[in-house]
Amino acid sequence: MTSMRTRERLVSRLRDEGITNENVLDAIRSVPRHIFVDEALASRAYEDIALPIGMGQTISQPFIVALMSQAAVAAPAPSRVLEIGTGCGYQTAVLASLVARVYTVERIELLLTRARQRLRALEMNNVRFKHDDGNDGWAECGPFDAVLVTAAPLRLPEKLVEQLVVGGRLVIPIGDSRRQRLKLFTRTKSGVSEDTIADVSFVPMLRGRG
Repeated sequence: MTSMRTRERLVSRLRDEGITNENVLDAIRSVPRHIFVDEALASRAYEDIALPIGMGQTISQPFIVALMSQAAVAAPAPSRVLEIGTGCGYQTAVLASLVARVYTVERIELLLTRARQRLRALEMNNVRFKHDDGNDGWAECGPFDAVLVTAAPLRLPEKLVEQLVVGGRLVIPIGDSRRQRLKLFTRTKSGVSEDTIADVSFVPMLRGRG
């Protein structure tokens, strides 16, 4: 169930569902999703579903990972991306396959440690990790060409917008447990433009470290 044939079926499904960026599809094909989930769930790793990773967190379904990645890396292609919410490291690994440098912040230290180990095993050396409150971003390493957030705040975090270059993109779910929308905010010289990508369901974006 972790064979290349299984991965190709997933890629074909994502293409049918509207993922058009071939670089993103190649990243989904090449990143071994099964190593980012518990061994008991490995046989389901290439189904287009979210799976639990412990500590009340999930690994997003591949379509959502691809959709967010496609929005983040759209032309002009970014070279420096900030990820808020490392989780198991799967979205991180997909981004690291697409851009020169990924900076990722996770509030739960155990998840961050495990994600770092997985990416090192994959020899992905273009990722920097930080254990911190993601609401504050990573200002000392900014500004960033894109920011991708894998948890849902109730409203737009202004600090993350401030860490974008002009023309930079913020991909983020916003809303409560009843309704969330995946948004694309683009920083402009005069402010921020906003687009809605899809209805989604993410864990809430919390304050503090875990």
